[in-house]
Amino acid sequence: MGVHPGRDGLICSMPKSCRWFEWEVEKSEEVHKLGLKLSGKVLTQLEDVGQQLALVFNKEGSALAAGGQDGNLRVFKWPSMEITLNEAGAHTTLKDLDFSPDGKYLVSLGNSGPARVWGVTSSTVIASLPKENDEVFSSCKFSESSDKNQVLYIAAVTGKGGSIVTWNPATWKRMGSKSVARDTISAFNVSPDGKFLACGTIQGDILILNSTSMRVQTMVRKAHLGFVTALAFSHDSRALASVSLDSSARVTLIEERKKTGGMSLWVIVFVILLAVAVYFMKNEGILS
Repeated sequence: MGVHPGRDGLICSMPKSCRWFEWEVEKSEEVHKLGLKLSGKVLTQLEDVGQQLALVFNKEGSALAAGGQDGNLRVFKWPSMEITLNEAGAHTTLKDLDFSPDGKYLVSLGNSGPARVWGVTSSTVIASLPKENDEVFSSCKFSESSDKNQVLYIAAVTGKGGSIVTWNPATWKRMGSKSVARDTISAFNVSPDGKFLACGTIQGDILILNSTSMRVQTMVRKAHLGFVTALAFSHDSRALASVSLDSSARVTLIEERKKTGGMSLWVIVFVILLAVAVYFMKNEGILS
């Protein structure tokens, strides 16, 4: 399923084809309802193409990428559905896709082997991102750091559990890898402001990490009875929605930790020094 950023609707994958759904909004003084209705728009280019395992729009909503169970990668202009890339052998099976924030790149993951980076304009592979040791790439997300530099995160499965691999899109060099969970990561996402990473595991746990330190800030054990299938941040990055194979959904609020540690340390040091000074002055008879 891919949601259009312009709030026009969403595209949903069926066993053999894809369907377009429009938002149905009902507002009143007492209640706001949001629903979906099947659109009359027919996506002819995605009829009888098999199951699509990944569907994603670019940030502007002007391009749609579709990755099939058969490994076929297609990129279309939206809403005209003019095809700009049709690569039958992109991967054996295509699992995940994501556009870079500037819309210049598209990363694709298969069920094995390296990730591939495609130039959207050239419609060609411009980089191959190899795995290390026993890594199996499972999810990919582009983001922007606080200094507006782009970064690519790839969630990976290893023999020790789940890890996050970081790549530099300026050079396509691997920047590092961090083990974050003992269990396999089944869902992954990045907050709109780039400050948080969210991981869902096969055990139903939810982890929220600081993207700079890669440390777990919030962990909700057994948030779901089944493994987590999808994660999505709110537009203001203050809440995380999660859904599971057990048909449950929940919202986890995010509290950003204040950086007061340094100031607290200086206050403690000052109090200690003041106590020592008072003790010394009393012993010398300066204070009574």
